[in-house]
Amino acid sequence: MRSTLNLWRITCADLIVRTAYQVGKTPLMPLFAASLGASEFLVGAIVSVSTMTGMVLKPIFGWLSDRWGRRFWLLLGLTFFSGMPFLYQFIDTSEQLFVLRLFHGLATAIFGPVTLALVAEMAVSGRAERLGWFGAARSGAYLLAPLLGGWLLTRLEPSVVFTIIGFASCLAFLPVCMMDWSAETSYKRDNYQKKMLGDGIRAFTTVISNFGFWFAGGFETLVYLFTYSIKAFLPLYALYVADFSLLAVGGFFTVQELAHLITRPVGGKLGDRIGYLKAINLGYLILGVGLILFPHVSDESGLLVIAVVVGVGQGCIFPSTVALVSGHLQDNYLGAGMGFLGAFRNLGKVAGPLITGALLIPLSDNQVFYAGGAAALFVMAFFLVLQKNYLRVISVRTKLMKPSETQAILR
Repeated sequence: MRSTLNLWRITCADLIVRTAYQVGKTPLMPLFAASLGASEFLVGAIVSVSTMTGMVLKPIFGWLSDRWGRRFWLLLGLTFFSGMPFLYQFIDTSEQLFVLRLFHGLATAIFGPVTLALVAEMAVSGRAERLGWFGAARSGAYLLAPLLGGWLLTRLEPSVVFTIIGFASCLAFLPVCMMDWSAETSYKRDNYQKKMLGDGIRAFTTVISNFGFWFAGGFETLVYLFTYSIKAFLPLYALYVADFSLLAVGGFFTVQELAHLITRPVGGKLGDRIGYLKAINLGYLILGVGLILFPHVSDESGLLVIAVVVGVGQGCIFPSTVALVSGHLQDNYLGAGMGFLGAFRNLGKVAGPLITGALLIPLSDNQVFYAGGAAALFVMAFFLVLQKNYLRVISVRTKLMKPSETQAILR
């Protein structure tokens, strides 16, 4: 019962801060950066730079939560989520915005791996489904934020919107403070006696030497590369190339995340039942088809159909990749592992907009969409051929998985 209540409380906190954070990201951030005179490449850099902070620091914060417990780091992450938005009213240049976004990334760098580790360690059975529900609530943030952000932008200046974001983020302290931390005290005390440096080296070595972790992390990186390219450049593409309205852009991201939200628990349950890799490959197939069809959209209804396809693909992939990673990690290094997984995600978030911004110089928008879809289908086909024998090698070398867990992945 305690675990269930903690799950819903941390899920509620995550929904609040992610919604507020995403209101300030899409479509607000690309348009705000462009209004300050940023070039297309710099727009991509500004959108993605906050994730560079997480790419470096998420493994460290995840490991620190393994050693000292989760509660302090959750509260610190909430502090960054709540405090940083108030500083946007002082931004006058695109360079200042770039620097602030870099520091704002501390919020997700701390909060992301700690919450994932907390949810993953609550129970072993049904792990992908539980992570699917947690991820579905997180997807609710992406569902609400684009339309809310677009609506606020039609009425308020960007600096005022960021101030509202700061106040809204403060509400997340309430569910976190209501969580039952009775098991946390002994967990901290048991780990406190270990040597700091030696424990850190063991944690990072254990994670980065795990072939299964790299395998699953690669799936995560590529998905975020595709989806964050869309997130960064669809507002500009829709307004200046395809002649869609700003409301239609917000509608795309809302419908995409609605499909993601609905599909994610189902995708997690599917991964538990048919095997994580089969669910991941199905998601890649759907995502690749959606990207290839994107250039053929001629009206706003077609744009929403593509949004559904992309969201369903994400819902099939993400619960199984997280469950696959957690199944390969020892419990005492789960936070560090989730931190490294977050770093993989951030690599995709950073690389996607930067690569797409660079590709848009020699290629047309349609050619970039075709290239992304072809890449997704190639990844699916490649791993469909190699995954079974490769994962058998992983399960033998890591010796971290029970036979039943290995069969759940390989069946």
